[in-house]
Amino acid sequence: MKFFIDNWFLFLAAAVSGGLLLWPMLNKTGGGAGKVSASDAVQMINREKAVLIDVSEPAEYAAGHVAGSKSVPLGQIETSNALPKNKALPLVVVCATGSRAGKAVATLKKLGFENSRALAGGLEAWRAANLPVEKSAA
Repeated sequence: MKFFIDNWFLFLAAAVSGGLLLWPMLNKTGGGAGKVSASDAVQMINREKAVLIDVSEPAEYAAGHVAGSKSVPLGQIETSNALPKNKALPLVVVCATGSRAGKAVATLKKLGFENSRALAGGLEAWRAANLPVEKSAA
């Protein structure tokens, strides 16, 4: 009986540790689909020429936005001319907290921008990572 219990715990420990190793990969393609951290976004910008799209309202955007981002309010995303013509380019979508960005990513994917990701935590997370933010002239 002790042999069975010892092996059961070994099996359980192996299964849990294997699951923990797979979690980051599953999180990017599964339940957390379409979200990237601020540091991952910076890597996408530097390595893959990702375009930053801010879906905040114009007043929010003017008050502060990720440096270099393009303003495309969520309500205008389907008709905007500010989106890149090359739909293969990676997009990082930003809003104040990340909630609207997730909705925007779903819309962008329907429009053919398959490589769209929301910035997890939005502008708040970007600021928390001490990354550059700028304001627009009103």
